Amino acid sequence: MFRAALTALTTLTALPAFGLCAGESYLNQLPQPVQDEIAQAVEATPNNTGLIWTATKGDDTLTLVGTMHVYDARLELLRVRARPAIQIADLLMVEATADEEAAMQDAFIANPDLYLINDGPTLPELLAPDVWEKVQQAAQDRGLPSFFVAKFQPWYLSLTLGIPACAMAEIAQGVRGLDHMLIADAEAYDVPVQALEGWETLIDILTDGTQQEQIDLLKLGLIDAADQQALFVAMLDAYFSEQIARVWEVSQIAARELTGMSPEDAAAQMAETQDLLLDRRNQNWMPVIEAATETHDNIVIAVGAAHLPGELGLVALLNAAGWETQPLR
Repeated sequence: MFRAALTALTTLTALPAFGLCAGESYLNQLPQPVQDEIAQAVEATPNNTGLIWTATKGDDTLTLVGTMHVYDARLELLRVRARPAIQIADLLMVEATADEEAAMQDAFIANPDLYLINDGPTLPELLAPDVWEKVQQAAQDRGLPSFFVAKFQPWYLSLTLGIPACAMAEIAQGVRGLDHMLIADAEAYDVPVQALEGWETLIDILTDGTQQEQIDLLKLGLIDAADQQALFVAMLDAYFSEQIARVWEVSQIAARELTGMSPEDAAAQMAETQDLLLDRRNQNWMPVIEAATETHDNIVIAVGAAHLPGELGLVALLNAAGWETQPLR
């Protein structure tokens, strides 16, 4: 996937998690002209580097931390870098608190129709034979029986296939990413934690539109397991070198080259993904952040790193709202 590496959507522990996701980077497999294309797109992206930013306006200070929602041992160093800000903060804002996650789990248990097809045709009937064959292979790569995923709603299957096959075992063990590390630190220092949005928000986004539109988006995740592993390695390399805009640009190339979709369709799907999962949510978060500053002076905001760069990234939106921003190196 592309979205799960950018947006958040898994949780994880401190074994050498993702050790099986090592190997050659997808970026290194690309011909030089395509690498140059990525470099040019990154260069044109505002605020394209930096995982930790500060923003100040008057007496208020925000510290933005670009997180990864899956575990990697290298996150421990970022946790140490962010900890001083947590220690003096009077609020930590995240995409989803523990209470929001629990509420979502309860809703899924109470209403399985949220993520399962319990009436009408299932995926083997809804998908073209070649697409269903790819789904079966992707499920097998992740240790999931095809009869099980056959009843998944397309949006839920998209999230499932967004997790690289090489990472499934570690995720099943409950390993946590940087978001949860910072939540744990906030709790240790008695810093309150607030969600930027309700748990329903992301589900509403993913389930919006027709079933066919969800199926079209599902095709973005149907790539070979080895290619997906190489792509994930490229994303990790970009993240830990703080080249946050490169994560997205590599994803765009992968969508074009690896999914079997036409370049036009792949570009359209990625544009829609950016609009729905990044840009609109960033814009919706801004009033929530501004409201929080009315009662808090020192706030840490920990969100997926893909939310920081770009014309509608949080850094640019804060600049437009009168905040003075700078990256912390």
